[in-house]
Amino acid sequence: MDQFPKCDANYVPLTPVNFLSRAAKVYGNRLSVVYEGIHFTWQKTYERCLRLADSLRYFNISKNDVVSVLAPNIPALYEMHFAVPMAGGVINAINTRLNPNHVATILRHSEAKVFFVDYQFVQLARQALQILMASESNSSKSVLPSVVLIDDIESPTGAIFGEWEYEQLVAKGNPGYIPYEVQDEWDPIALNYTSGTTSEPKGVVYSHRGVFLGSLGVIIGWEMASEPVYMWSLPMFHANGWTLAWGIAARGGTNVCLRNTTAKDMYRNIAQHRVTHMCCAPIVFNILLEAKPEERREITSPVQILAGGAPPAASLLEKMKPLGFHVTHTYGLTEVGPALVCEWQAKWNNLPSQDQSKIMARQGINTVALAHMDVKDLNTMISVPWDGKTMGEIVLKGSTVMKGYFKDPKATAKAFKNGWFATGDIGVIHPDGYLEIKDRSKDVIISGGENISSVELESVLYSHPRVLEAAVVAMPHPVWGESPCAFLAIRKNSDGKSNDLKEADIIAYCKEKLPSYMIPKKVEFIPELPKNSTGKIQKFQLRDLARNFVVSETFPSKKSAQVNPNTELQGRQAQPARVASSRL
Repeated sequence: MDQFPKCDANYVPLTPVNFLSRAAKVYGNRLSVVYEGIHFTWQKTYERCLRLADSLRYFNISKNDVVSVLAPNIPALYEMHFAVPMAGGVINAINTRLNPNHVATILRHSEAKVFFVDYQFVQLARQALQILMASESNSSKSVLPSVVLIDDIESPTGAIFGEWEYEQLVAKGNPGYIPYEVQDEWDPIALNYTSGTTSEPKGVVYSHRGVFLGSLGVIIGWEMASEPVYMWSLPMFHANGWTLAWGIAARGGTNVCLRNTTAKDMYRNIAQHRVTHMCCAPIVFNILLEAKPEERREITSPVQILAGGAPPAASLLEKMKPLGFHVTHTYGLTEVGPALVCEWQAKWNNLPSQDQSKIMARQGINTVALAHMDVKDLNTMISVPWDGKTMGEIVLKGSTVMKGYFKDPKATAKAFKNGWFATGDIGVIHPDGYLEIKDRSKDVIISGGENISSVELESVLYSHPRVLEAAVVAMPHPVWGESPCAFLAIRKNSDGKSNDLKEADIIAYCKEKLPSYMIPKKVEFIPELPKNSTGKIQKFQLRDLARNFVVSETFPSKKSAQVNPNTELQGRQAQPARVASSRL
């Protein structure tokens, strides 16, 4: 059985680039890309990608060279996910919400050979390149990339920036170009930078094999049928659109590109193109839910949403159902792409709606493409019991996990310690084997020895009809070491006011639903919660604020006061005060 050699007939390296050539053959006349008045078929998209790949040879792109792009969800960015690897290069889609220093850091660290810039971000790119030029003057090594402008394909602005314009490169390329042939499926295909929520951004390298399997894992876990109509509400710079920049081609779907993810644009495109699928973080739920009447369109057939990025509250899922959205929850990180999915089971169909939403809020089980997931005590590497209560760190293992951190062997070795990828997220496993995230490891609040999940408390706060955004962090407590502090953004009432809701109202609401030790000891109302460039709430800013709060006998204030611990003893035994460490 071990004597059979690999040969060209029975072994071809896995690569998602082949999804495109297959789509051109099978779905050649079907719409591939729609962007306002622009419509391409799969045959046309394939030809355009071949042309662009051929033109990249002008810039001497060869194996492993990085090609960076700063653009919204437009046809050019979609095409580059195929054209760049077809030329042998590695695509680096840069977060458009970063500042010039961050963009310059990525260009320098990645050693990008070509930098494609959408006309909307010329000023940002120019400032980043100026920073790069200043740093180059102190270095003997040239790091400046060639620059290509991406003008609007439907309504060209005539902007001038860089050496070439994107459509010029497409037009001059050879449609008969023979794509670079992947010899080793372990070769890199994409370089993505982490959001830097908990540390400095790191360059995450994906392999052709990992992306191929990861794309199929998402498709199967989401139960995506052929010929979907997929709306790009999720930025493609987020882990390459959770690998769906390639995966939609595998299903012969239609990519509905959006330059802006406003409520008006999303509802308009859903109705106009009969969108069947979209991905987003829970923050987009609020954009859809808070849409003005004139911005809404009737949704005549269900839209499947794959939600991730942050744990959605069950109450939010409940609110999405009447609008025509059916949510499936996924979990992943830049380092692994979508890793878990809350696959629905028929036995849950008869449960009450609220119970179904609670199950949907779980992160679920590993996709078929990920070999293993577990929740472990990292000190002993012993798995936690499947009781839905015992918390540990979520660890993953499989071919969809990144190759490693670019130019950072120490961080790579640390991430892969003990044969698993440690996510830094804290979770539990329910008796049915479904995982539920409870917190980032640094966000667990340890109050008098009790572990309090900020995610669980936030879920209760989101169930309040007036709460628009919620975040819970630790604040100092003179007896228990730490206690929960809630920051809330409030929906306006019918009179257009939000100041009618008081701290005491929220405290009373939580008392009805939570044990006493989990009740926030401080509620702070702010217009909007601080978010990073990927839309994640920046809890470190809130923790800095909360450090100035000190518990009083009733509610906390910024003035020191005495505390009566007797009320805290309900539901738990007094334990020595313990201050949690924070891995910032």
